[in-house]
Amino acid sequence: MAVDAADTAQIRSALVRLRRTTGLPVAFGGLVEAGRRQVRISELSGTATTALSALAVTAGNGLGGRAVALSRPCAVTDYSVSRQISHEYDLPVAAEGLRSVLAVPVVVRRRVRGVLYGALRTAQPLGDRTLGAAVAAARDAEQALVLREEADELLAAAAPAPGPAGGAAWEQVREAHAALRALAPRIADPALRDELLRACGLLAAGDGPVPGPRLAPREVDVLACVAGGATNGEAAERLGVGTETVKSYLRSAMRKLGAHTRTQAVAAARRTGWLP
Repeated sequence: MAVDAADTAQIRSALVRLRRTTGLPVAFGGLVEAGRRQVRISELSGTATTALSALAVTAGNGLGGRAVALSRPCAVTDYSVSRQISHEYDLPVAAEGLRSVLAVPVVVRRRVRGVLYGALRTAQPLGDRTLGAAVAAARDAEQALVLREEADELLAAAAPAPGPAGGAAWEQVREAHAALRALAPRIADPALRDELLRACGLLAAGDGPVPGPRLAPREVDVLACVAGGATNGEAAERLGVGTETVKSYLRSAMRKLGAHTRTQAVAAARRTGWLP
């Protein structure tokens, strides 16, 4: 998968969290380049030089390369003299003045997608608490990347041009729309969440909602689940809310749409362009 700006932004956010939660003054990292077994260092935080910028770290080489090869966190107390790693990158590490360094892989679906580094300019052991906080930052990035991949897959599943309303292809679009609406609230990044919701809009009526009742986002989420045949309990589980909350949103949507049943509400939402 090609590296894009949204994926890079997740690495950047993870590095901010890593510095905040570990107290380490320096953090840097990057994503695995598509089709290659190497990480390109693209994000720097707290560095004093550009020595590490754009550095290509090959799997197996150096500390980060070791983390990629083993798919697990690695750390050294004094980088330049450590016998645990190879030393292809000693010059840029020394130019930045780094001594104690940790590297945590970002693993998505059993594949390393990137590496987060944290470092000190003094040689001292990095304790379990520090390493644990760095791992937690990587897990946040992993979750964000997983959600993005799921969204991409759902959009791809909806790619075939819809046929007649009720045809198999159109039902596939409706299923993807419901799944995307349920996925969106789980995404912490506001920009990525908005991007996903805009994609949902593309799967609904081509010209957007016609003039009429304005539904709240959560009301549309609930109706999308109902349209897919979900019970109130199943909708609540998908959306991460309580069953009573689902009932409340559904009643509100029905009232706005002038519907007396769930089926009528779904039909009205489709007529007005809120659902595909």
